[in-house]
Amino acid sequence: MTTTTSPTPEAPTLAGNLLDERLLHYRSVATGERISATLPELFVALAQDAVRDFPALRPHQRHPWHAFLVQLAAIALHGADHTEPLASAAEWRSALLALTPDDADGAAWCLVSPVNRPAFMQAPEPSGSIGDWKNAYTAADELDMLVTSKNHDLKTRRMDAAEFENWVYALVSLQTQDGFPGNKNFGIARMNSGSGSRCGVGVVPNGQFGKRWLRDVNVLQQNRTKVLQRLDLKDAGGIALIWLVPWSGGDSLSFASLDPWFIEVCRRVRLTMHCKLTAYVTGSEVRRVSAEKLRGVTGDAWMPVDSTEAKVLTISRRGFDYKLAADLLFGTKLDKADAQMWRAGDDANGVYLIAQGVARGQSKTEGYHERRIPISRKVRQGLAMRQTDALAKLAAERIEAIAEVRKMLWGALTALFGNGAKDETGKDKDANDTVKDRANLFAQPFEAQCDAHFFPELNEEIEAEHDAPEAIRSQWLLALADRAEQVLHAAFVAGPRSSQLRYRAQSAALSRLRSAMRGSKLPALASALKTRAHQPTEETHELA
Repeated sequence: MTTTTSPTPEAPTLAGNLLDERLLHYRSVATGERISATLPELFVALAQDAVRDFPALRPHQRHPWHAFLVQLAAIALHGADHTEPLASAAEWRSALLALTPDDADGAAWCLVSPVNRPAFMQAPEPSGSIGDWKNAYTAADELDMLVTSKNHDLKTRRMDAAEFENWVYALVSLQTQDGFPGNKNFGIARMNSGSGSRCGVGVVPNGQFGKRWLRDVNVLQQNRTKVLQRLDLKDAGGIALIWLVPWSGGDSLSFASLDPWFIEVCRRVRLTMHCKLTAYVTGSEVRRVSAEKLRGVTGDAWMPVDSTEAKVLTISRRGFDYKLAADLLFGTKLDKADAQMWRAGDDANGVYLIAQGVARGQSKTEGYHERRIPISRKVRQGLAMRQTDALAKLAAERIEAIAEVRKMLWGALTALFGNGAKDETGKDKDANDTVKDRANLFAQPFEAQCDAHFFPELNEEIEAEHDAPEAIRSQWLLALADRAEQVLHAAFVAGPRSSQLRYRAQSAALSRLRSAMRGSKLPALASALKTRAHQPTEETHELA
């Protein structure tokens, strides 16, 4: 729990060395066995694509952990003048230790070290004392960046007996994706604002965790020169591991002083080890990296950029809904992140686009969002050849059709919850705000169903041959109509209770929906419904 007691004097010992102690755990692809590993051993396993998953990793920590492993590997390989992954754990250990020449004993890779020296993802305290740091956390998830509503969404302090590994993930999550919850707690440079998001959008190849890791390491390596030129950074001498630099809380690092692959820390945190691990945290007067004017455009390989406003993508509580996902895949408003650009060596099958991120509001988080978008054959070809206009047009037409049917459904729902009332001219009576709010609520399942099926259904039309796309589009429009009517029927239970009003309201609602769908607002749907109405129904005859 959070306390206000002062820490006792720090012991000058090291604990939790990621280079030498097997503190991390992954599950083997071959056997499913839970394997303990050092950080260098983990890099060897990743290069062999032997990592199935990380059992202790929480969902919202997935992208920060992936990005950290990619950036760190790229930094180490660049420093060692290598382009391919190193062959042994010993070589990885040497390359990582070479990044911290002032800490040859590995202090910068330990969870606990003297506070005037760097520790893993923890900047040195220049004063040499954290005696006035009041906030103490004894559970790893308390340190993490999630801020929930009254502790209802996700319970805190569930990791009171956390292992070192849980603290590793919490540190990486906090230091590389947190925003601005207030009270001198500034967020990272790689987002648009303190209430923004550090999203992760990228191509996931056909394979395990290591396959994507290696792909993205190559993406960083191949785009380094471009990022340097775009951001006017220097190729050598930039700060890559920001946690190595002492921080008093009153000074910021200039963006120009950084390496393009920098791994940042945004908070002043120090772990101590007495009876158990405890994290002491204090605020800062300024943000660690002075990059407010960049609005998150820092060369992050997984962050799409809104080209119209020169800022990185920020997601809302809707997350990566089908509208945003279609824009990520086909649109032109967002400049695609380097990791989501199709590469010549990418697999032909089993590939998808992943989008991950935490939506953030004022001093709170509004949910972790993750979407996996399947990439069909023709979509892959269009992405590879940078020819997606036709695909974008198909997606836009479907989005417009869904919006139009949703309006029709909403109108029918207002008739239902308005008890089918008519004005003096015989027209449907205007709905009041309460009725409109209920209609909005009960229309949500329709859009949720359309969202869930959007890309599989779109791919079916894209992959169709010759004249089949028109037939597939008609069938899809009919499916929209059926979904809308099913949602309306489901809402009947919340309509009027008295018999007289119930039948009037239900009749008015159905009439309004069916009339709208057969009207002029969506001619293609009206035509499909007319064709279906004139199709003969099959008769069945039972034999005597």
